[in-house]
Amino acid sequence: MSTTQTSKRICITTLEYPPDIGGVGTSVYRIAHMLKALGYEVHVAVFHSKHRKENDGTIRTGYRTVEDEGILVHRIRSAVRSETLAVQDYLSEVYAQVRSLHLTYQFDAFHAFFLNETGFLTTLLAREYGVPVINSIRGNDLHKHIFNPKQHGQIAWTLEHSDWVTCVNRDLRRRANVLVPGLERRSNSFWNSIVPIDFADAPVPPMIQTLRQREDTGLLVGSVGRFRDKKGIDFLIDACELVQQDLPVTLLLVGDFVDKEKDYWDDLIQASGFSDRIHVTGMMPREEALTYLPHLDVFAIPSVHDGCPNAMLEAMLAGCAVIGTDVDAMGEILTDRHDALVVPPSSSKAIAKALRTLAAAPDLRRQLGLAARETVLTQLAPAVEQENWAKVYQRVLQDEPVPMMAIA
Repeated sequence: MSTTQTSKRICITTLEYPPDIGGVGTSVYRIAHMLKALGYEVHVAVFHSKHRKENDGTIRTGYRTVEDEGILVHRIRSAVRSETLAVQDYLSEVYAQVRSLHLTYQFDAFHAFFLNETGFLTTLLAREYGVPVINSIRGNDLHKHIFNPKQHGQIAWTLEHSDWVTCVNRDLRRRANVLVPGLERRSNSFWNSIVPIDFADAPVPPMIQTLRQREDTGLLVGSVGRFRDKKGIDFLIDACELVQQDLPVTLLLVGDFVDKEKDYWDDLIQASGFSDRIHVTGMMPREEALTYLPHLDVFAIPSVHDGCPNAMLEAMLAGCAVIGTDVDAMGEILTDRHDALVVPPSSSKAIAKALRTLAAAPDLRRQLGLAARETVLTQLAPAVEQENWAKVYQRVLQDEPVPMMAIA
């Protein structure tokens, strides 16, 4: 792993940072500490329009700064003056607060995670002040928001004016290059990493104890996350219902559905004919959710698209037998019948076939789990990701330029 002796200041802009729950926040936390270990002074500016919905009264614009494990975290809030949200008012006020941070700290580089809300705002500010800017594509920004006519222009402009663009899989980089021809010369793709976790002493969650005591639980299939359209849970529910015709199966969803989709999922579950065998825990801290993983017979992640899901890496680290779809980084990382069963997206029948295969073969489940853990410990080790970030920053800041690594 390369290191650098520098006191250069980096400002990361993000919609999430712990204790916020979410994959982007988890990744930003990990990467911020990697950069700190490389010798950078790391600041994280956190902002999201959701605080307007969570606030009962009016608030003034501003930011609150705390030092968290050697990282300066600035939580920005735009003013709430009325019940009506005007996105341009929100973003212009956040811009002013990030600019205020820059005038105070004089950052040497900006780094935006996710092209929406953060990317355009951060790149505009960086360009106005002549500061290098990195944009990191995470998934939904190019899988979903690019199809919003109101956001397409800003996304393309942001990519075009980035000094460097990182992607968590090759498909996202390919799409970015289609949008902005020539971007391949200042972009690369590499996967998220996962810090090794010791599951040996993890407590057994009460819900696991209850399910294991039941004689009719059968194959315990689980998934973890904040569930939404892209996660393909509807195909997993259909698959479990198909399998239930032949053998007992229980579906455990560790997390919850996003608020705006809850009615849809409630209706789908009730109409499934399988509702009495579906258990949804509700959202919980990541540390608590991790304790469920070692007790699952199968971890299923049937995403329609998914940048590089941390939940899958955590399940692999726990030695779970994984069923995953051949999309994005999942299709790049997983090898069918070596460390997972890989299925096409949006196919309930393919998921059902994989579930039946694993239900009938406990030895195969153990074999896949052991291989999955080996894959994640070697190919997705933090040292590999940190080396990639070191090279990106050396290139952007012109500190000892080195050849770029295409993918971990």
